[in-house]
Amino acid sequence: MKYIALGLIKLYQHTLSVILPSSCRFTPSCSQYGYEAIQRFGFLRGGWLTIKRIGRCHPFYHGDLYDPVPETLGGKLERGRQEETRV
Repeated sequence: MKYIALGLIKLYQHTLSVILPSSCRFTPSCSQYGYEAIQRFGFLRGGWLTIKRIGRCHPFYHGDLYDPVPETLGGKLERGRQEETRV
């Protein structure tokens, strides 16, 4: 699933993204963020980060416009990942 999602993001970046006007207010763009998040954390966790990021991408967002993929997930998601690696 991870590689299918990454391929679909790349396909979007090379086709629709070139045709459509730029509408992402963040740096890096939402598609690049999604690619990096899925590549780093996998389909489910990276996909969830991407969905949350796209949800923030609107004109009424009053936060920082530089929003890179986090180095670690933290919270419950990170604890679950640590438990997976211990097994």
